[in-house]
Amino acid sequence: MLNRIIEFSLRNRMLVMIAGVVLLVAGTYTARKMEVDVFPDLNAPTVVVMTEASGMAAEEVERTVTFPIETAVNGATDVRRVRSSSTSGFSVVWVEFDWGTDIYLARQIVSEKLAALNETLPNNVGTPTLGPQSSILGELMIIGLTSDSTSLEELRTLADWTIRPRLLSTGGVAQVTVIGGDIKEYQILLDPARMKHFGVTTGEVLGVVENLTRNSSGGILNQHGNEYIIRGMLSTADEDEMGRAVIRIENGLPITLEQVADVRIGAKTPRLGTASERGKPAVLMTVTKQPNTNSLELTEKLDRAVAELSETLPADVHVSTDSFRQARFIEGSIDNIQKSLFEGAVFVVIVLLVFLMNFRTTVISLVALPLSLLVSILALKWMGLTINTMSLGGMAIAIGSLVDDAIIDVENVFKRLRENFARPKDQRLPTLSIVFEASKEIRTSVVHATIITIVAFVPLFFLDGMEGRMLRPLGISFIVALFASMIVAVTLTPVLCSYLLTGDRVLRRNEKEPVVSRFLKRVYRRALEWVLAHKKAVLGSTVVLFAGALAVFLSLGRSFLPPFNEGSLTINASTMPGISLEESDKIGSQVESILLEIPEIRTVVRKTGRAELDEHALGVGVSEIEAPYELADRSRSEFMADVRSRLGVLHGVNIEIGQPISHRIDAMLSGTKANIAIKLFGPDLNRLFALGNRIKSSIANIDGIADLNVEQQIERPQLQIRPKREMLARYGITLPAFAEFVEVALGGRVVSQVYDEGRSFDVTVKASDASRNDMERIGELMLDGTDGKVPLSYVADIVSTSGPNAIGRENAQRLIVVSANVADRDLRSVVNEIGETIRTQVPMPEGYHVEYGGQFESEQAASRTLTLTSLVALLVIFLLLYQEFRSLKIAGVILLNLPLALIGGVASLWLTSGEVSIPAIIGFISLLGIATRNGILLVSHYNHLRDEGMPLHESVVQGSLDRLNPILMTALSSALALIPLALGGNLPGNEIQSPMAKVILGGLLSSTLLNGFIIPSVYLIVNRKKPKA
Repeated sequence: MLNRIIEFSLRNRMLVMIAGVVLLVAGTYTARKMEVDVFPDLNAPTVVVMTEASGMAAEEVERTVTFPIETAVNGATDVRRVRSSSTSGFSVVWVEFDWGTDIYLARQIVSEKLAALNETLPNNVGTPTLGPQSSILGELMIIGLTSDSTSLEELRTLADWTIRPRLLSTGGVAQVTVIGGDIKEYQILLDPARMKHFGVTTGEVLGVVENLTRNSSGGILNQHGNEYIIRGMLSTADEDEMGRAVIRIENGLPITLEQVADVRIGAKTPRLGTASERGKPAVLMTVTKQPNTNSLELTEKLDRAVAELSETLPADVHVSTDSFRQARFIEGSIDNIQKSLFEGAVFVVIVLLVFLMNFRTTVISLVALPLSLLVSILALKWMGLTINTMSLGGMAIAIGSLVDDAIIDVENVFKRLRENFARPKDQRLPTLSIVFEASKEIRTSVVHATIITIVAFVPLFFLDGMEGRMLRPLGISFIVALFASMIVAVTLTPVLCSYLLTGDRVLRRNEKEPVVSRFLKRVYRRALEWVLAHKKAVLGSTVVLFAGALAVFLSLGRSFLPPFNEGSLTINASTMPGISLEESDKIGSQVESILLEIPEIRTVVRKTGRAELDEHALGVGVSEIEAPYELADRSRSEFMADVRSRLGVLHGVNIEIGQPISHRIDAMLSGTKANIAIKLFGPDLNRLFALGNRIKSSIANIDGIADLNVEQQIERPQLQIRPKREMLARYGITLPAFAEFVEVALGGRVVSQVYDEGRSFDVTVKASDASRNDMERIGELMLDGTDGKVPLSYVADIVSTSGPNAIGRENAQRLIVVSANVADRDLRSVVNEIGETIRTQVPMPEGYHVEYGGQFESEQAASRTLTLTSLVALLVIFLLLYQEFRSLKIAGVILLNLPLALIGGVASLWLTSGEVSIPAIIGFISLLGIATRNGILLVSHYNHLRDEGMPLHESVVQGSLDRLNPILMTALSSALALIPLALGGNLPGNEIQSPMAKVILGGLLSSTLLNGFIIPSVYLIVNRKKPKA
């Protein structure tokens, strides 16, 4: 079949050329239009259910809101894990589905479960709301508003009603979350004494306020040929007019709202969170994109929208977008990987020019590069994937291999054309016939080598979870590009050879081999003859090298993914629960001040607490800080050590330091924004917290642990109002009426909304600040009884106590998490030591158990999968080799390249990172195929020469010399093309590809060097007893 393809191409040369140009144009157009992102979609199908439960304590939220929601969704189709957090006034439940579940189906399943649940939730609880459909990498930008004279209330109103709607109208935006400033509301502050004086009940006030903002309809009036809509304009946005609303008429005199309450415009309380920029109070807006949206294009649209909005804002309002921009990391990553691609291509060109010393042969070989890469992009587009660092990384790793098929073809064709030209003119064969025969001669072995390289990459597609999502596009782009290069080599390459290499002038100028080739062959012949004369010593030394490499490999550390270099820090600073937002804000400001003193940090923004209906269920004691930085005179490790040292002076504050994307990946893997999550499960929160602290103390001195924290699920102060049921009965107060009074008077109830010029503001009824901000005054609040007003202290006990600040759950079990990051040590050894320490020093009581989550869990699962599938791939490679050579011995000889490649791959890891990560394992897997190629070329040529009647020893020597050029060219082009990636591992975008490149580079160097001597030696040994006839 391959021969027919080559023959068809040579007969239809113009058609093949046109097809190549069409592919070039289509691929270029598609590449310019494709979505660009930093990573593939890594989001596990997750539906977030958020429920506001204003004023409820954490245990009430857990019992009456979270638990029913968990029960409803647990066991639903394809649900793999349910996590939740119940805090004061807020419940968030994360429903995680199996990988591959359609997110729209997942949301439908959860919506159906919630629809049946709504009627069972308490009346004072908001409707459960599904979070926006977005990716964990969907947070694109943080927009900050600051001002010297505009009030925080006006800033927040601008953000909520001017900027946010404009941003949401930008196509591709999923959510804009606003935090900071003061939320404007109309407040009806009840005065218990004045209400008692006028005999006004809370119910009467609620009834009046409910109708304050309702307009009425009077039908339609037809007059003078016009139709008039009649409206009763009761609604008002003026607080003075609200105060004059009549509650009832008493003795002919009106009792108005302002007589029993203060009506004013104020800031919504309690505040859930606050924000700042560079230590200055601010309003922050976090913009989240929808899935499958081009991040760079959307960022440009947002920049234009912000620029337009800035012109309409007050002159003193400053808008900033530089504190967090995912586009900065994307652009840097894509630029770096493209630079690596370009530099790799330059190395390939240099290798071809040095070895071929012919511009035309170099051009023919290089044509495979752009065509193969563009075909890969077309395949990515067809599969609905994006251009990202992973897909570009696959191309960068493949770039040296893409010209291999063309190099071998061109080198053999040019050699045969020169031989034909050297014959007498009357004995020369037609040039097209020579091109065809020369292509056919090496085609089978080259195609088998390419297929084997592709088979070696197949284990990548068996990875599950996030690592599968991340690395699969790399495998797709590598395999498609390699397959495309093979197609180019059997179609376009022979056609170009027939056009560019068949002229007499070209052949006359290149009758002799290039100088470099002749020199290398002279040196190689001497070395090979010496090795063949000392086979046992050389083979023995190689075995020792392999054994040493194996020992070193087993001693190397293990990690999941290399650390990213995002150019920004995400710092969580948490204080003891129960602290007020004001005090937490002060501590957050201290953290900001310390960070701004570090010269590399450019700016700082901080969010303390949480925004309304924000799935990040942070209490007021937690601050999240984004700090972009730019390294100059110090390394990243020195910079990070300085940050940790400076923040370590803050006593009573738990600090966790990460990076925006890394933080979110950790959160997706384990539910905790840290590398390691030690999950303690059990029924009693206090005991869980005590066990967590024991674990923290026992592992604190383990080398490599950083940012060690115990989740602060502890008791916080509570004021419990417990009704005396017999007293309620005496005064004729029902339990629902009692509960409503506590809710309205102390927590406040949003009764209606005021609409003012297209904006909506809550109208809230509650007791005045003076009567509810003091424990003693609370007891003096007056309830409505059947015979008049009754003090709250008469019908209820007011008790100061404590209760949990937050309650975390996973799969319907309470848990507390001890989290840690890893610094300057490999992940697996740290986890192993943690596990052994906990097992021996912190025994678990009955009903309590420990589970481990985080990156190491994924690393172990991925390593197992890759190991098993690699063994299968190795077996398939062996069968393919047997299929080609019909000899178990020959197949075994070729597979000797694998241990030879292992030597260099292990050496490169040992000399650089000292760790085996998942990308490094993939690098070793890649070597299964890449290193086998040279062995196939050698052995197939040995067999070809022996079939022509050449003696065994001469066929080995001559075959090795004949294949020296193509082997060196393919190996050097593949290896040198990887140098930019291998050396640029600290650059954004290159972090994951760099370990792969290092392994492949080292493996190619060792396998190529040893392949030229070990394969000939072993081939002689296995064939000397039975020479071919």
